Amino acid sequence: MTLPLPEWRISPGPTPYDEALAAMEARAAAVAAAEAGELIWLLEHPPVYTAGTSARAADLLDPRFPVVAAGRGGQYTYHGPGQRVGYLVLDLNARGRDVRCFVHAVEGWVIATLGELGVEAFRAQGRVGIWTLADGREAKIGAIGVRVRRWVTLHGFSINNTPDLSHFAGIVPCGLPHHPVTSLAALGRAVPMAELDAALARNMNTFLESFSCTREMEA
Repeated sequence: MTLPLPEWRISPGPTPYDEALAAMEARAAAVAAAEAGELIWLLEHPPVYTAGTSARAADLLDPRFPVVAAGRGGQYTYHGPGQRVGYLVLDLNARGRDVRCFVHAVEGWVIATLGELGVEAFRAQGRVGIWTLADGREAKIGAIGVRVRRWVTLHGFSINNTPDLSHFAGIVPCGLPHHPVTSLAALGRAVPMAELDAALARNMNTFLESFSCTREMEA
């Protein structure tokens, strides 16, 4: 059976994090109740630090921006202008109840998108997220953080396009103190956000097909 494509939504300007979180959770509940379709939502946030369920207090170094408990997996991360955030409200009941496969597919989607933009990115063994080489060192250019409720996904990914990288200094990003954060801009590859979105759109179908697994996992 061919599934309908998710709604593709792009919000202009910064969307407050708490508003986006509430809207995403409401949509996920509606999807789980078969009252709404799936959603891929691209947006930016005003500067904010978000704490995942594994966040450690010691990793919040300088709370210069609001700190919000996000409810997703992972530790502390930063969102802010110049960073593309993608929220994925997708129904794994229909697409295959395999969370590992889903996360792997999200990583692959971002890696393929960055490759179109001239950045060679990769997965790193034992470290969730998207990595590339910056000045000869492995540096994080994209973050992945998800939650699954009633087999509907929430949260998703972020890609550093042109954010102020100094804002990451207020936290230990993702609990990894020995690995720097980078961006398309820092690598000399900055693009208009619309160009980044277009590259994501071109790779969306491959992403959706790549995690439509048949193996089920326990909820």
